[in-house]
Amino acid sequence: MRYLAPGTLDEAVGAYAAAAGAARILAGGTDLLVQMRAGVVRPGLIVDIKKIAEMTTIEETPEGGFRIGAAVSGARLAEHPRFGKVWPGVLEGINLIGSKQVQGRASPGGNLCNASPAGDSVPAMIAAGAVVTIQGPNGRRQMPVEAVPAGPGRTNLAPGEILVSFTLPPQPAGTGDAYLRMIPRTEMDIAVVGCGACITLEDGVVTQARIGLGAVAPTPLLVGPAAAALIGSRLEEAALAAAAAACSAACRPIDDKRGTIAYRTKVAGVLLRRCVAIAADRAGRA
Repeated sequence: MRYLAPGTLDEAVGAYAAAAGAARILAGGTDLLVQMRAGVVRPGLIVDIKKIAEMTTIEETPEGGFRIGAAVSGARLAEHPRFGKVWPGVLEGINLIGSKQVQGRASPGGNLCNASPAGDSVPAMIAAGAVVTIQGPNGRRQMPVEAVPAGPGRTNLAPGEILVSFTLPPQPAGTGDAYLRMIPRTEMDIAVVGCGACITLEDGVVTQARIGLGAVAPTPLLVGPAAAALIGSRLEEAALAAAAAACSAACRPIDDKRGTIAYRTKVAGVLLRRCVAIAADRAGRA
């Protein structure tokens, strides 16, 4: 096994692509090292991207959004003076990844590319409307966060492509977001259901909404019908009930030791209501 810590993205892409599937990207390593110790993966080359400035930088865009390098740690984001104030729900999702020690290494890029259906940062990023930048042998391209996962442990990145960054759009006035998950324990567990919500209020009426769900299907979901049920409403019971029903209808979960299909389907609707209430409260204070 070889180890490479390139200083430029071009060097990283070149080495990663040349390895023809035998390489693995090391962002934080909190998933990769566990998989290696378990014998799940045996890479011929490890490409450490922590020394590439573009992938470890947090920037505010001229329009008022944020660009987050794929290898930025959760701890770095938590320390940023403005990010958590603008996108508290996204930060909530990212800072539920593991323990404090893990957050010092783990990154949203690694969480997304690990492609677990239960990754906590992903539904929050989906709700925020985040877009990822990807670079590979054929250049750069962008795609929405929800288009990256292809199934458990699989992504839609082409061979040789590396996730570079996330771009979060500027928020309209009156916007708030939130992320909640249901877990059997109080800390450091895998989500049974995760829900992210981002809504914009104007004079008490929802003008924009996005809803993300995790751990209820082979990939995290953007639930358009749930958002549509909220838009134009004042978050009356009928609108919330319709949105909750849309979340439950979108679920395609599995039975496992943490939760049954029926339980996950029910909890998806419950979390939607709670998450929207928090997002609405934040929108009202924005």
